[in-house]
Amino acid sequence: MRMRFLRLGVAVGLAACLGGAPASAKNGFDPTPEPAAKGDLPPDADPYYSTAGATDRDVDFQTSTARIVADPTHEPPGTLTISTRLRKLFLSLPEGRAREYRIAVGRQGFSWKGKAEIGRKAYWPGWTPPPEMLERDRSLPEHVDGGPSNPLGARALYLFQDKKDTLFRIHGTNEPRSIGKAVSSGCIRMLNADVIDLYGRVAKGTKVVVE
Repeated sequence: MRMRFLRLGVAVGLAACLGGAPASAKNGFDPTPEPAAKGDLPPDADPYYSTAGATDRDVDFQTSTARIVADPTHEPPGTLTISTRLRKLFLSLPEGRAREYRIAVGRQGFSWKGKAEIGRKAYWPGWTPPPEMLERDRSLPEHVDGGPSNPLGARALYLFQDKKDTLFRIHGTNEPRSIGKAVSSGCIRMLNADVIDLYGRVAKGTKVVVE
């Protein structure tokens, strides 16, 4: 089942589970975020995935792992690079710098590598486990509304290939102790403080490299 699921993901793009710059940013990148007021829906959030009423008031922003480093990726500014080996995500900046975040990655058999782009951005998203995940774990709920107990956390960036949803996400988490580990079903987890920060710095169409 695991290998069939991964092969299916490659055929359609990739496949399986992984604060807002204006979508009109010239190159999909604005290094200076414009966070919405707490409780407000960011202007480029996809309302289909969002749960109105969830706010950021319970997020511990002091836990952020974000820091500025020399860019090890050599990618153009605005590119997101995910190092599954280092378990870090890099947002490339001008002048050879990058914004670095600690992440959790897919456990053995669920990791993947490739290129994608951000196809959707969601604010306190709901979570609907894909059928393959429900088949592996029948204790999972069919759907969880957005909020502090949701596995996708405060924000989600939906990864697309060829305009199709890969079902991989970059998202927050309700399990902060998992950061730095290989534990997910392929998605990239971030602390809620970090994913809110990243959400505000990238737009739909942003290039994502997973290596």
